[in-house]
Amino acid sequence: MFNPFLLAAYPGSTDEQLIEASIGGDKVSLEELIRRHQGWIYNICVRMVGNTHDAADLTQEILIKVIISLGSFEQKSQFRTWLYRIVKNNVINWEIKKAKIRVRSFREMGEALEKLPDREISNNDDLAADKDILIEETKLRCMTGMLLCLDKKQRLVFILGELFEAGDTIGSEIMETSKANFRTLLSRAKAQLYNFMNDKCGLENKKNPCRCARKTKAFIEAGIVNPHDLQFTRVHHRTIEEMAGNKQDQMEDLLQGYYRLLHRQHPFLPGPDLVEEFRKMLSSEQTMQLFNFKNE
Repeated sequence: MFNPFLLAAYPGSTDEQLIEASIGGDKVSLEELIRRHQGWIYNICVRMVGNTHDAADLTQEILIKVIISLGSFEQKSQFRTWLYRIVKNNVINWEIKKAKIRVRSFREMGEALEKLPDREISNNDDLAADKDILIEETKLRCMTGMLLCLDKKQRLVFILGELFEAGDTIGSEIMETSKANFRTLLSRAKAQLYNFMNDKCGLENKKNPCRCARKTKAFIEAGIVNPHDLQFTRVHHRTIEEMAGNKQDQMEDLLQGYYRLLHRQHPFLPGPDLVEEFRKMLSSEQTMQLFNFKNE
């Protein structure tokens, strides 16, 4: 399966070939370039902003900027590095500009979880979704909320390095920092996140009182989980781990490895297919002139 951070060849045309054809006026090549990367961009956005609706808007904004900027790609670096630098700049700046997220500290999140009452869902509760699905949604919501406790740079480094397994060479190029600094940022992010999980989360440390099943009803009543608008447990085909494919060679602490696996087993969300939306945009006179598209 194609992973934008791996050097392995992808069947068919390369990104660079698609770019050249796109600039030369081939709409099909441009659509394939969008289709190839939109899912990965969307899944980064979801974990940066914390919900699927804003992530869809942000993904579309990023892809528009990528399309408009294709002509400025000078092939001085790998296309994926150039592309994900645009992703990096936009997910960080978007968060500041739109102020959609109230980022909590780990301390604040821990206190908030403790205040939520432990109440099991009963058979008498009239809910729009299956109990097990709602519990899973609560787990994924909570773990995504944990990511929002990291500062935006550490959060993105964690997503790139820990979830999608971008090595320090590619990761440092995307983040425009040194390899050593990328590794340091990743190490600190992992330590903060996994220490919090070890102190609060009952998924692995059974001494901790916080259990997804006990918090689900409170999450629903607080509006954190909406049974009519599930964010993370809708139909999906693969997990992040299956899509990323790459395996780390280094030995990891057993507990950290388990928490890492929990995050990597989150669904790789299919997200909206934006190709049709971009077909409309590509039909505009301005875009036709920009890419030398011919009227069909």
